Amino acid sequence: MRYMVLMPIMLTGACMATAPVTAPPPAEASCRNEALTAFIGRTATADLGAQMLAASGARALRWVAPGMAVTMDYRADRLTVSYDANMVIDRASCG
Repeated sequence: MRYMVLMPIMLTGACMATAPVTAPPPAEASCRNEALTAFIGRTATADLGAQMLAASGARALRWVAPGMAVTMDYRADRLTVSYDANMVIDRASCG
């Protein structure tokens, strides 16, 4: 009977011993929004995506389709491009 009482206490203590949470290291390259307005209203293509990456300085490109769920995490090195049902870019921003 004594072991049955100690077992839950031991398991609870084991759950408490976790590693500290640390933030990811900052991205070396940051995305810049300044040049992105020139791409609004254009048709989304792979070639245009490459141009947008070069213009923004971002390392990653995330296309967002209409109604698509996306995470809200911020990444300084990511370019997020939204387009409408006709594949026309309606929003482009860093993060």
